[in-house]
Amino acid sequence: MPLTREDLRASFERAGEEHWRALIAHHEEAYPDPRPTPGDVAKGEAARLNEAGFGDSTRYQLLDSRVQRPTPSTVTLIHRFRALPGGETRETEPFTNYE
Repeated sequence: MPLTREDLRASFERAGEEHWRALIAHHEEAYPDPRPTPGDVAKGEAARLNEAGFGDSTRYQLLDSRVQRPTPSTVTLIHRFRALPGGETRETEPFTNYE
C-alpha cells in the first residue's frame, strides 16, 4: 500500500513535535506570501517517496521524518526507513524544496 499524506504527518510527529512545528513555522513565517502548508509538504513527500519505491509496505517501514531549516526560507527533509524483513535502517538523502 502506498504512503499517504497521513503516513507522512505521523512520521514527522514520531520524530518529535519540533519537526512538525518546523513545517508549520516554515509556512506561517512567510506571511503574507505563505509557503506550502505542512499538509501540502506531507502530500508531496508521500508522492515523491512512493515514486522512489519507498511506498512498498512489504519492503519498507517508514520510521520517522526529520525537518531541518538551513535557512528561513527552506526546509530539508530526511526520512528513516526500515528495510523488511531484515530490519536494516537507512536514511534517504536530504531533500530540500517546498520554498
